[in-house]
Amino acid sequence: MKAYKKLVEKYERIHHLSHMQSIVYWDQQSMMPSGSSDARAKAMAEFGVIIHEASVDKEIALLLDDAMGENLNTVQKASLYEMKRTYTNNTLLPSALVKAQSLAHSKCNQIWMEQRKNNNWKGFEPSLKEVIKLAKEEASIRSEINGLSAYDSLLDLYEPGMKSKTLDSIFADVKTWLPELIQNIQEKQKSQTYIKPQGIFDIKSQKELGVKVMNHLGFDFNKGRIDISAHPFCGGVPEDVRLTTRYDEKDFVQSLMGTIHETGHACYEQGLAKDSQDLSALPVGQARSMGIHESQSLFFEMQMGRSPEFLKSIHPFIIESFGKKEALELENLIKIYSRVEPSLIRVDADEVTYASHVILRYEIERALMNADIESSDIPDMWNEKMQEALGLNTKGNYKDGCMQDVHWSEGIFGYFPSYTLGAMYAAQQFNTVKKIHPNINESIEKGDLSQIKSWLKENIWSNASIYSTDELITKATGEILNPKYFKSHLENRYLL
Repeated sequence: MKAYKKLVEKYERIHHLSHMQSIVYWDQQSMMPSGSSDARAKAMAEFGVIIHEASVDKEIALLLDDAMGENLNTVQKASLYEMKRTYTNNTLLPSALVKAQSLAHSKCNQIWMEQRKNNNWKGFEPSLKEVIKLAKEEASIRSEINGLSAYDSLLDLYEPGMKSKTLDSIFADVKTWLPELIQNIQEKQKSQTYIKPQGIFDIKSQKELGVKVMNHLGFDFNKGRIDISAHPFCGGVPEDVRLTTRYDEKDFVQSLMGTIHETGHACYEQGLAKDSQDLSALPVGQARSMGIHESQSLFFEMQMGRSPEFLKSIHPFIIESFGKKEALELENLIKIYSRVEPSLIRVDADEVTYASHVILRYEIERALMNADIESSDIPDMWNEKMQEALGLNTKGNYKDGCMQDVHWSEGIFGYFPSYTLGAMYAAQQFNTVKKIHPNINESIEKGDLSQIKSWLKENIWSNASIYSTDELITKATGEILNPKYFKSHLENRYLL
C-alpha cells in the first residue's frame, strides 16, 4: 500500500492548509476590521493558490493509478474513489482562474456586507457580475469535461450525482401542493392567538442561552466555538469547528433557532468518521454532500428543535435567561415556533414556506449559469417569483430581496437546492428514528437525546463519504430519497 500511504500524506497536508484557510475565513466574517479587507483579500487569494497547487499536484495522478492495483480494504477503496473524484474536480481549473475567483469572491463578499446595509443594488451588482462571469467560466470548463450542463457541473460539486432534471421533477411536485398547504395552515391558524415577546433581550443573555442549548445538543466546546457574523455559518474542520450566529435585541426567537441550526451542522462535523479508520483528513472523511449536511442542521432545527417536546426540554433555559413572562410561557412559544407566515427573509422563514425560498433561488441561479439571464435581470426575476410563490413584493427592496444571501457573492452556485433536499432527507431520517424508537418524542421531552444522537452517529455521521448519497440514505432508512416523508411531516405537524 505504498502509493495509498503517500496519497494519505498528501491529503493530510491539504487538510492542514484547508484548516488554516477556514479559520482565516471565519476571522474575516466575524472579527476582521473592515479596513483590512483589501489586504486580506489578496492574502486569501495567494493562500487559495497554494492549496490549489497542492490539490493538483501531478504526482497525485500517478499515485492514484498505482494505488488502484494495491490490496486495499473496503474503506480504503472508498477513500481512493473520493481522492480521485476530488482530484479530478480540482485539476479541471487553471490556477489563474482559481486565483481570480478567490480575489473576486473576497472583494464581492466585503462589498455585499457594506452595500446590503445600504440597500444598494447598483453598488453591489458590478462586483457580483464579475463573480458570475468567473463562475460561468468554471462551469464551461467543467461541463466540457464531465458532459453535464453548465449548471449541473456546479451542482455536482455540492450534490454528487444529482441532476437538475431530478430537481425539476421534485420541485415541480412541491409546487403543486405547497401553495394550498400554506393556505390551509394559515386558515387554521387564523383562530390561534399568541403573544409576541417584547422588550430587550440583551446579547449576553442570548449567547448564554445559545451555549446552554448547544451543550444540551451535544456540541463539544473543547473543539469549537460560536461567534457573531452578518450571515450565520458553520466552518472550520472537525477538530476545530467554528460556527456563527446573529442576534437581535428585540427578538431572541429567530437567533435561537439559527444557533440550533448551525449546531446541527457542527455536531455532524464533530461526529464525522469517528468510528471508522482515521479518515478525518481525507476526502472520504468529509461530509457526503451538502444535502446531507443540511439534513443534519434541519434535523436539529426543524424535525426536533421546533417540536413541542424539544421546546419543553429547553424551556427552563429560556426562563433562566429572560425571566418568567407571559410571552415566554411554553404554549405561547410553541405557537410562535409553529407559526406559518410568508416572509421575505429565507433564514427567518418557517419550515413550510422555506421550500419556496429555495426553489426561487434555484431557478434564478440555474438560469444565470445556463446563460438564460444576466445579473441585471436578478431583481425583477426575484420579485416576480417571490410574488408568485408567496405573494410578497420586493421591488426596490434589495436588502430583503436578492441581496439577502451571501452565497452568490462568494461564487457559490448550485448550493441552494441542498437546503430543501436536506429538509427532505431530515424528514426521512426522523421518520426512521420514530419507527425504531416509537417513544422518541417522550425522550426528547425529558431532555434525553441519546437515542437520536446514537442513531445519527451510527447511520450518518460515522459513515462520512464512505458511501454515495443514495447508498448512505438507503442504508440508514431503507430507501433512496423519498419526498413523501417531507410532505407528510408538514401535514402532520401543521394540520392535524
